[in-house]
Amino acid sequence: MNGRVRKSIPWQQHWLGLVLIGVVLLAVPFVAALGGQAWVRIANFAILYVFLALGLNIVVGYAGLLDLGYVAFYAVGAYAYALLASPHFGIHLPFWVILPVGAGLACIFGVLLGAPTLKLRGDYLAIVTLGFGEIIRIFMNNLNAPINVTNGAQGITLIDPIRIGGFSFADTSTILGVTVSGPQKYYFLLVTLAIMIIMINVRLQDSRIGRAWQAIREDEVAAKACGINTRNIKLLAFAMGASFGGVAGGVFSAMQGFVSPESFSLMESITILAMVVLGGMGHIPGVILGAVLLTGLPEALRYGIEPLQRAIFGRMIIDPESLRMLVFGLALVLVMRFRPAGLWPSSQRRRELAESAD
Repeated sequence: MNGRVRKSIPWQQHWLGLVLIGVVLLAVPFVAALGGQAWVRIANFAILYVFLALGLNIVVGYAGLLDLGYVAFYAVGAYAYALLASPHFGIHLPFWVILPVGAGLACIFGVLLGAPTLKLRGDYLAIVTLGFGEIIRIFMNNLNAPINVTNGAQGITLIDPIRIGGFSFADTSTILGVTVSGPQKYYFLLVTLAIMIIMINVRLQDSRIGRAWQAIREDEVAAKACGINTRNIKLLAFAMGASFGGVAGGVFSAMQGFVSPESFSLMESITILAMVVLGGMGHIPGVILGAVLLTGLPEALRYGIEPLQRAIFGRMIIDPESLRMLVFGLALVLVMRFRPAGLWPSSQRRRELAESAD
């Protein structure tokens, strides 16, 4: 009897945890709306960065390939949606057609990046991928002549929001007697997509392909000696990671209604990489935590620093943006110094670092 009770406790805790998470996720957009719709938009961007961080985690966390040009796939997905759902070319396809197209195009670009870099490692791979990200941004900035494809630095405007039949995610609606704003509707769509992406990541991590990625990360020579086709497995990592970036880019275009090359700078790639490293490379809950923290905390600092300075000093002493980046950088340094495995590393990663320290 006691044995059966002990076995049932983990399942009870598991379901209780899922119920609590579900309640929190349902409450977030309504609680955030108490401070204004800007906070709901911040929550939406946090989930978008979860998409991006989970995609980059496949390349960096699972396969151990340093990618500093990941924002290029984000840009490809965003522009694919913008060109196929705006007055720019007069095309207005439904989102359920465009999102797979954007993910597919990003996947192709991932293979194009991975193919010539298969023999590169470490710093050399980082430099090449960094250059790839900048090339894509520059192309988006200059493909307005002789044929105006991307509208250059002015970007593309009037992008269609996501619609399902006559239901638009951009307008405020009353659902079951509850008034739900556009950002709140996008929040629930993003949560649904995030759950799907997390499930795919979990399946990939536990699959034969996931174990092959981890073998390459630990020792590529040994993995090849064991019969793993390292070439194809690496290309698959780039392609799978890029596809999630393409989906995130498409949803970003629909939410914003506007895209321009300025949204896809090198700093975005570095921020996404920091999310993966800060949370815990190769650990899905850790990566999600890193994405949420690095999206929400800087915005909280942005809104809180100015009132705090006025309350203490009676005036502004340091520009909020500068102080926000200073605190942000200091926090990253402290975490890397005292938690090198990340804030929430996997048990395997924690053991590896403990063994190397010994």
